[in-house]
Amino acid sequence: MLMLVNCSNCRTPLQLPPGATSIRCAICQAITQIADPRSCPPAHPPPPYYPPTTSYNNGYNNNYYYPPPPPGPPAPSPYNHAPPGPPAPSPYNHAPPGPPAHGHGQKRAVIVGISYKNSRNELKGCINDAKCMKFMLVNRFKFPEASIIMLTDEETDPNKIPTKHNIRMAMFWLVKGCQAGDSLVFHFSGHGSQQRNYTGDEIDGFDETLLPLDYEKQGMIVDDEVNAMIVRPLLPGVKLHAIIDACHSGTVLDLNYLCRMDRTGRFAWEDHRPKSGTWKGTSGGEAISFSGCDDDQTSADTNALSKVTSTGAMTFAFIQAIEKGKGNTYGSILTAMRSTIRKTDNELTGGGGGGVVTTLLTMLLAGESAGGGGLTQEPQLSSNEPFDVYAKPFSL
Repeated sequence: MLMLVNCSNCRTPLQLPPGATSIRCAICQAITQIADPRSCPPAHPPPPYYPPTTSYNNGYNNNYYYPPPPPGPPAPSPYNHAPPGPPAPSPYNHAPPGPPAHGHGQKRAVIVGISYKNSRNELKGCINDAKCMKFMLVNRFKFPEASIIMLTDEETDPNKIPTKHNIRMAMFWLVKGCQAGDSLVFHFSGHGSQQRNYTGDEIDGFDETLLPLDYEKQGMIVDDEVNAMIVRPLLPGVKLHAIIDACHSGTVLDLNYLCRMDRTGRFAWEDHRPKSGTWKGTSGGEAISFSGCDDDQTSADTNALSKVTSTGAMTFAFIQAIEKGKGNTYGSILTAMRSTIRKTDNELTGGGGGGVVTTLLTMLLAGESAGGGGLTQEPQLSSNEPFDVYAKPFSL
C-alpha cells in the first residue's frame, strides 16, 4: 500500500513507495525527507465544525460550513532548501504561445488517452476518444491547437507518453499562470480504479484513482492529488471543465457537490465536503466535471455507440450531445448523455435498432471494430459549487 505525503515545498500530494526515506516532487523538484513516525510529535486535532450562520434556500444541502484555509505561505520546513535537479526539456515549461489574455482569456486543454497496448488491460477506444475530443475543441470551440497538449501511448515524443510524471506535469501546465477569463479543459480516457481511504474524507470510504500508462511501476494518481493539482489553484474568473471517461470516476476530482438526477430529470446536489474539514474547493474559480459513471460503476469501451469503431461510451455520448444541439445547459447535456447510453443498452440487450454517427465523429473515425456488451453506467456531473443545471449555460 502506497502512502500519500505532501511535498514540503509546493504541498502537492505524492505517493511514497514502501520503505522510502525521501521523495522528489515531480512538480517543483524539491526533496521531502520522511521522518521516523516514532519521533514525530502528536498530530493536531482536526478543525472543529462550524454551525451554519445563514440558510441556503435554493434546495441544496448545506448542513455544515467549512471555512477555506487562511491564506499565507506554507509552513517553513528544513527540507524546502534542497537544491532542485535540472529540469528536463519539456513542453510544459512555458505558457501556451500567442498573445496575452485580454477580455476573453485564453483557452488551453490537456487530453489524455491511454490504450495500455499489449497488456492484459488493453483498451480499444481511448486514443480515438482523445482524437475526437481534440477535434471537437479545435473545430467547434476554437481552442488553438498550440494550446492543447495530447498525451497518448501512440506518441513518439517521450514528454507526451501518458506516464504518471508526464500527466502530472501536464496538469501543472494546464493551470500554471491561469487568470480571469481563462477556459481550461482536462480530458482523460483510460482506466480508473479505487483504493481504501484512511483519512475519513470519502463518503464511501474509497479514494478514486486514474491509472497512467506506468501505474504498475509508479502507482496510480489519487483523487486528492487531482484536486490539489487542477482544482485548488483556480483563481476567480477561471473555469475548468473535466471530462473523465474512466471506471469509478464519479468524484475523481473530489469536488464538493455531486448532482443526483433521477430518470425524470429531477436533480438535487449531494454534499461531498469532507467531514474532517479538509478544503477541496478552488481559490475562487469554477470547476465542473462530467464523468463516465458513478464511483461504484464501470465505464464501457465499445463500438456499440458509433457503429464504426471503438470509443469510450461517455466520450461518445458527450460529443454527440454537443453535436446534436443538446449542449445549451449542463442539465441538457447530462440528460442527453444518459439517454444515449440507456438507448444503446436497450439495443444491446434485445431492443434492436442502430444509432446514427454524428457528423463530427464520422469525419474522424475509421473502421476498426471491437465487441459490444450491455451498458449500465450513468454519467455524472459534479461541481465545486451547486447551481441550477437547467438554467446555467454551458460554454467552453
